[in-house]
Amino acid sequence: MVVLGAPATPDSDAFLGALLESLSAGVVACNSAGQVVFVNRAMREIRGYPPDGPVPATYAENSEDVLAGPDMRAMPWSQTPLMRALRGEHIVAEDVVIRCPGQPVRIFACTAQPIYDAGNRVLGAVAIAHEVTALRRAERFRACHLAVEHVLKRATTVRAAAPDVLKAVSVTLGWPCAELFLIDEAACGGLQSVGYWDASGSAPDGFFGHVPRRGAGITGRVWESGRAIWVPDIGAELTLVTPYERERVEILIRRGIRTVLAVPVHDGTTLLGVLTCYAGAQERHEDLLTVLMDGVAAQIGVFVALRRAEELARQLARAQSDFVDLVGHEMRTPLTSITANATILAEEAAGMDHDGRQMARTIARNAATLQRIADALLDLAGLDGGHLTLERRRVDLTALITDAVTAARRAGRCETISTDLPAELCLPGDPDRLRQVLDDLLANAIKYSPPGAPIRIVLHADENTAELSIADTGIGTPESERGRVFDRFFRGSNVRHQGTHGSGLGLSLARAIIHLHGGTIRLAGNDPSGTVVCVRLPMI
Repeated sequence: MVVLGAPATPDSDAFLGALLESLSAGVVACNSAGQVVFVNRAMREIRGYPPDGPVPATYAENSEDVLAGPDMRAMPWSQTPLMRALRGEHIVAEDVVIRCPGQPVRIFACTAQPIYDAGNRVLGAVAIAHEVTALRRAERFRACHLAVEHVLKRATTVRAAAPDVLKAVSVTLGWPCAELFLIDEAACGGLQSVGYWDASGSAPDGFFGHVPRRGAGITGRVWESGRAIWVPDIGAELTLVTPYERERVEILIRRGIRTVLAVPVHDGTTLLGVLTCYAGAQERHEDLLTVLMDGVAAQIGVFVALRRAEELARQLARAQSDFVDLVGHEMRTPLTSITANATILAEEAAGMDHDGRQMARTIARNAATLQRIADALLDLAGLDGGHLTLERRRVDLTALITDAVTAARRAGRCETISTDLPAELCLPGDPDRLRQVLDDLLANAIKYSPPGAPIRIVLHADENTAELSIADTGIGTPESERGRVFDRFFRGSNVRHQGTHGSGLGLSLARAIIHLHGGTIRLAGNDPSGTVVCVRLPMI
C-alpha cells in the first residue's frame, strides 16, 4: 500500500519524477477518477509512445487494443492491474501480454496497488511492469519439451507424431504455423514434408507441402548448410533473389508471415531433416529461440533415428528369415542326394586306392555336416514362422537328460560328466525338441572344453519352475557377447580366433524351442573359467 503523508513540494515532485523516469521498469499511475496522470519513459517505450510530453489522451482507450491476459484474450481497461488496484486490489506479479502492431509480443509481470493519503482516502493507483518475456518463454519451452516428449513416446511413426509435435511447438512460441521436413533416402535423398501445423485453418494455398530445393530458400539453405537460419523480416531479406525464392517469399507475405526460423534435425553428425517455424510479427531473442528450437529438433532427431533403426532391424530380420528359409529348402534336396551317394561310395570303396577312399569319406562327412545345417535352418524357419508346432505331453526331464548324457558317453565324447538330478521331474513339453536342445547344449559344452575337462549338470524345481544348468570349464564367452550368442549365425570372438568350427545356429535353435515351451535360456560365466547355460521351464 502506498501512503502519501507530507505535502508535496516542487523539489520533491521533481525528485520523484526523475526517479520514476530513470527506472527500467514501466510505471503508470492514475488519479482517483481513473485518469492516467503519469507514464514513465520505460512504459512509453513499451507502448510505442514518444519518450516525452503529456500523457496521451487516448492511453486508456488504446490499451484495450494491445493488452491481453496470459491466455492471449483481449484485456478490457477495467480489468487491467491499474484499474483493479484503484478498486482496492493488491496485484502481485500478474502476467500481462502487450501486442503492439508490427512489434514482437512481450510479456510483463505487473504489480499494482492503491495510493492512499494519510487519512486512508484513495488518491489513485500505481502499476509497475517488469518484462519477463524471455523467462516465460523459457518456462513455456520447458513445457513444450515435455509435451513433445509425451507425443513422441505415444507415436509409432514420425508422420503420426508430426502434427501434435508441431502444434506443441507453435502454441509454445505463439506462432501460427510450423512444418517438419525429413530426408527421404528412398527418394534419392530428397527433402520431403512429413507434417505441419496451421493454427489459422486456412485453405490450401501452396504454403505447406512444397518440395524444398537444396540451397534455395530458408529450408533449402538449412538443408545444405546443416546450420540454423533466422530471418527476422522475410519481406526485407535481400538474399532471397531467385524466382523460386521470391515466389516462396510472396506466399509467406500473403500469409502474414514476418519471421522465419529453421533449424536442422540431426542424429549426431547425420542430417535427418529441417524444422521450420513461422511468426506473424517480428521476433526478438534470436539466440534464445534458436537454442530452444535446437532442443526440440534434437528430440525429433532421436525419435526419427530410433524409428529408422527399428525399421532397419525389422527389414534385416525379414531378410534373414527369408534367407534361412530359402537356403534351407534349396540345400536340402541336393544335399540328400549328395549324402546318399557319398555314403554308398564310402561303403563300397574297397576297389579304390587310399586317396580315393579318403576323398569318399571326406565327401560323406562334409555332406552330412551341410545336411545338419540345412535341417537346422529349416527348423529355425519353421519354429519362428509358426509352421512347426510342439507335440506336447508329460515328459520326464530327468530321463531325457540321463539318455543324452549316456549317448554322449557311448560316443566317447566325454567321460567326465557329473549330474545332480532328481529321481523324476515331469513337465509338459515336446520330448523330441527338448532332447534336441539337450544334445546341442551338451555338445557345445564338450566342444569348447579341453579333453577330460569336467562338465556338471544340475536339475531342480519348485512348484512353478524347473531350472537346468550345464556348467563347463572351457573357453567361456566374453561377457559383452553373452546377449548375442543366441542370434542366428553369431559366434563368439574367442571361438572364431581359436578356429573352432560351427554354424552359429545351435543356440538360436535352442532359444526358439525353449521360448515355445514358455521358458527362458541364458548364459553366465563359470568362475574361474567356462560357461553356465541356465534353462528355466514352466512346470505347468
